[in-house]
Amino acid sequence: MSAGRERGPRVVSLVPSLTEAIAVSAPGLLVGATDWCVRPAGLDVVRVGGTKNPDVAAIIALRPDLVVANEEENRAPDLAVLRGAGLDVLVTEVRTLDQALTELERVLVTGCGVRAPRWLADARAAWEAPPPPPPPASYGQYGRRGQRRAVVPIWRRPWMVLGRDTFAGDLLARLGVVNVYGSHPERYPRIPLDELRAAGADLVVLPDEPYRFTADDGPEAFPGMPAALVDGRYLTWYGPSLAEAPAALRAALR
Repeated sequence: MSAGRERGPRVVSLVPSLTEAIAVSAPGLLVGATDWCVRPAGLDVVRVGGTKNPDVAAIIALRPDLVVANEEENRAPDLAVLRGAGLDVLVTEVRTLDQALTELERVLVTGCGVRAPRWLADARAAWEAPPPPPPPASYGQYGRRGQRRAVVPIWRRPWMVLGRDTFAGDLLARLGVVNVYGSHPERYPRIPLDELRAAGADLVVLPDEPYRFTADDGPEAFPGMPAALVDGRYLTWYGPSLAEAPAALRAALR
């Protein structure tokens, strides 16, 4: 074991959110991560390709004790090859906040053998507090309960939005934002722009990942509709950012 590396399992992470969670909570356990694992800044580990096209040979060569993956972000055939090589692969499923918190504890405590970090408790506490109610004047526009109806694009050319059963959709619902396409049969449906404009939303939520929507790229497609530009890390990442996400998202959604 190299000097300065924390004692414990050698871990390869194929999920950016989990990479950050492990690196912050158990410095030194990570020996490999994908090219998309950009947090924490300056992470010095072997890069093993993308989430959808990992270099399985490079991962196997690292001889990790544990590979951390996600059923949505990583491909089953790649994980099967890693298992076939005798590696222990922990696959997470995260489609709600509750799942995220449970899976983070499973990865860190059960998988990595470390104590549950303070930020995880802070995240639970932050999301247990109810979102502040909207001003009384807004009830007429957003309905009796003050809920806003939003479309949430995640890509353009073609336009794709959040559909059913998504982690980001669950976070928005907890903040009083109803996803117009939350009951769509697909999780990430492709919807023509004219249909998005006519969907009955009073807000368009534009994260900066996976597509990088900006003030100059996105809002102009929805004339007359308020646009909320949100940090994708707070909306789609499950890790240390969860502790700050409620306040950051509320501010962006005003």
